[in-house]
Amino acid sequence: MASRVSLILHVQRILITLRAILVTASWVIHLFATDILLSLLLPISFLFPTLAYNVSSKLASPVWYGIQLIFTHLNGAHITYSGSRLPDGESAIVIANHVSWTDFYMIQALAIRAGMLGRCRWFAKQQLKWVPFLGWGLWAMGMPLVSREWTKDRREMERVFSGVTKNKWPIWLISYSEATRYTPEKYAETISWCKAHDRPFPKHTLYPRSKGFITTVQQLRHTPHIRAVYDLTIAYAHERQFLIAPTIWETLSQSKLSGPWDFHVHVDRHAIENLPDTDEELAKWLETRWIEKGDRLEEMRKALAAEQDWGNAKMD
Repeated sequence: MASRVSLILHVQRILITLRAILVTASWVIHLFATDILLSLLLPISFLFPTLAYNVSSKLASPVWYGIQLIFTHLNGAHITYSGSRLPDGESAIVIANHVSWTDFYMIQALAIRAGMLGRCRWFAKQQLKWVPFLGWGLWAMGMPLVSREWTKDRREMERVFSGVTKNKWPIWLISYSEATRYTPEKYAETISWCKAHDRPFPKHTLYPRSKGFITTVQQLRHTPHIRAVYDLTIAYAHERQFLIAPTIWETLSQSKLSGPWDFHVHVDRHAIENLPDTDEELAKWLETRWIEKGDRLEEMRKALAAEQDWGNAKMD
């Protein structure tokens, strides 16, 4: 009997794998072809940066939309929303807590609603620049490729900011202010650090790193078309277990994600003109947002424990 059950489970795993391959095969081919085309834009980007930026946005948008369709339509993920209603086509600095590799689905869902999917640009690791095709494509797109040591990243940041400020590129400039994914072990380190440095510690998130945020705001705040900072709070649950996110493989292979999984994103829009002026005040502003974010996540955890559905909360 046990061997029969084992055989059934083995067959199920094979079927799940085959389904995932069938679902994602065309998207992977599309991704690879797009990476090649984006790589060819790299030399053009040095001579005609705005042309390369606009073409790369057009090329990338259907790739990102494709994986979003796999997640939501083919595999049944249902994302719920709350917070501010975002203006269509508005350029913004986007900050978010970082729970999982799958966080990008929630951010892309908002970008699709705002008509800015192709204009998303993410802070990525500098080492990716040297990865054939993938890294070259990111470079050509105007992605900020950084080491997270902001004194060393000055030239790279100036490259990205100059296109936005001088050429008025529309953009969602996206970063995870914690710089790494949340884990219980990292959270314990956050608590110790906050106690040692007399800082308030947020619930369910790591303490935010402020240098990159401060640099971005100070460089872009006087650019007329950059009008806001979007503060995103991302949350998951699995079988009523809070902040348990699926793996990338699960989002691509499982066909009924919204049975066991809950996905939610909350967004607060802050007019950039209302942000404080000094670096010290901006660091405090970011800290305050993360304390509020932790309190919001704690309320969501309590709602989950009380078997209350997060649902679609009101968008202001």
